[in-house]
Amino acid sequence: MSRFDSSARTVLFAALLAALPAFAQNADVKREVVGNRTSENIPAIPADLIEQLNRYQNTRGAGLAGWTRDGCLLISTRFAETAQAHRVCQPLGMREQLTFYPEPVGGITPSPAKAWRDGFVFAKDKGGDEFSQLYWFDNATRSITLLTDGGRSQNGGTTLSRDGGLMAYSSTARNGTDRDVWLRNTRTGETKLLVDAGGNWSPMDFSPDGTQLLVMKYVSAAESYPGEVDVATGKLTLFPVDGGKASFGGFAFAPDGKSVYFISDEPLQGKPQEFKTLRYHNPDSGKFEVLTANIPWDVEGFTLSDDGRHLAYTTNEDGIDRLHLLSLPDHKEIRLPALPVGVMGGMAFSPDGGRLALSMNSATSPSDVYVIDLAAAMVTRWTQSEVGGLDAAKFIAPTLVRYPTFDKVDGKQRTIPAFYYKPTKPSKTGKYPVVINIHGGPEGQSLPSFSATAQYLANELGVAMLVPNVRGSTGYGKTYLSLDNAEKREDSVKDIGALLDWIAKQPELDASRVGVMGGSYGGYMVLAALTHYSDRIRAGVDVVGISHFGTFLKNTESYRRDLRRAEYGDERDPAMNAVFERISPLNNAAKIKVPLFVAQGRNDPRVPYTEAEQIVKAVRGNGVPVWYLLYADEGHGFAKKANNDWFGAATMLFWQQYLLGGAH
Repeated sequence: MSRFDSSARTVLFAALLAALPAFAQNADVKREVVGNRTSENIPAIPADLIEQLNRYQNTRGAGLAGWTRDGCLLISTRFAETAQAHRVCQPLGMREQLTFYPEPVGGITPSPAKAWRDGFVFAKDKGGDEFSQLYWFDNATRSITLLTDGGRSQNGGTTLSRDGGLMAYSSTARNGTDRDVWLRNTRTGETKLLVDAGGNWSPMDFSPDGTQLLVMKYVSAAESYPGEVDVATGKLTLFPVDGGKASFGGFAFAPDGKSVYFISDEPLQGKPQEFKTLRYHNPDSGKFEVLTANIPWDVEGFTLSDDGRHLAYTTNEDGIDRLHLLSLPDHKEIRLPALPVGVMGGMAFSPDGGRLALSMNSATSPSDVYVIDLAAAMVTRWTQSEVGGLDAAKFIAPTLVRYPTFDKVDGKQRTIPAFYYKPTKPSKTGKYPVVINIHGGPEGQSLPSFSATAQYLANELGVAMLVPNVRGSTGYGKTYLSLDNAEKREDSVKDIGALLDWIAKQPELDASRVGVMGGSYGGYMVLAALTHYSDRIRAGVDVVGISHFGTFLKNTESYRRDLRRAEYGDERDPAMNAVFERISPLNNAAKIKVPLFVAQGRNDPRVPYTEAEQIVKAVRGNGVPVWYLLYADEGHGFAKKANNDWFGAATMLFWQQYLLGGAH
């Protein structure tokens, strides 16, 4: 449901006990350890609730990874506990599973059609620790080879040259903090460090002849720096950034190997730009063209066909993705067939350039892969994922609403967009209880994508869900993105207060029964909302959330620390540290007077589990019910189906008791 970033280390029972603080041993805490799951004060989950939830939890989706050279599609889908790589060779054909791991597989990168060998690169971590290693799956032998150091390094962002002879990727192997660009000769296995300029670097695209590599340094959602590396010498040349600082998206060579296509919000003719546009630049001729100047929304991404005849790109228009197709080199728009309305995932042209595959997701349908025949302007569905035996016609599509908040823009009240899932059955009490679901990031964006949680709440429990994109969300322009930075952090919390005001004015919604939930930064938002609005919120669910910005920045993995400082502020600055001390939920925990459910992965490298344990201890001191769930084999979210299912059932039980029940 959110565009933001979120995967098994088995911990011995004794070690897990030792890791838990003294408060967990308190006689008032009812603790249960089952395998990798430790739960505190969570009652037994009724069998009928598990049975009712089962169909919703058995929905699955399929995401596109790319084409194989023989015209099949590589996809990611889950048949057992975790998402694995599969191959599909015809529309609605059999999904042949290729990888079989207890941990989810991601970052699947197929070898180019003209590569010297056939297969794909993929990434896999252990227990959600995000120290992903890269592996090669060889299609001829079905063998799998480890490509990276296998240690405590993070590796990803795989980019392959046209002939498959070179593989560029990002890695923290050098010092554990900086994300450098490394180069591997796939024929000899020789690996060398290519870019070690400090910071967070990623490879973007090899030139057609493999001699140059486009790279990008990411600082924050509003700041990136593009450049080019000579593959032979390692010489890095940074490109000038108009305006000095800008956000960039995709970056790729045009078929001529000299011109480039890229996404940027750099100023145009000295005029600041709110949105990221698709641009073309030929450095030799000086020709520059803005290809999406007439679209007042962000371009999300693009891809080029191997034959150099087409470019496809997507725009994010108020949370809905739109697909566009251009002919090359004249950049003329090509008509496309009608597609389902929703959110688009990966895109890839077939090896011959005649077809375009993409994954589609909507509020009423999980992700599936579609293929467009460009010449015939026809679309064919290639996968049809299961929805647990449910009647998909009864799924609820949200409406987009905008509610007024506390400040003004050009003399008018600022409005905040939110997706509203409204139950179709009449409420037994005349008004629907509400769950506010807040995205993470904080630079994420809630989208009208499929959510089994939203469907279950609406159809089975009669609960409405509101999914706001508070200030700081991407997708609404550069200004909106910056409205919650640093000392303005709590302005986004005020947007939740404004949503509570809006709920109170809706005749069909019950303002006396409102819950809040969110993950990661959304977890912080839950805790912050509870410190400000406990008198207006019944209960909250915090998943892998930040409880104190100072301890979070101190304990998050070192490769993430500067990235987060760019967004939240630098705790080493006394003035900023004072803000953190004032606004952090841990320091205001005495104000949380309602039931709280905290869920966490023990291996989380982003928001360490200590963030969860300290807020659990503090809120328990208020004498309110606090449920706590810790998985020893998970990280920043729950990637294993059994774990996620149990958490989902516990969450619904929590809402039944504290949102729908009489308890407050």
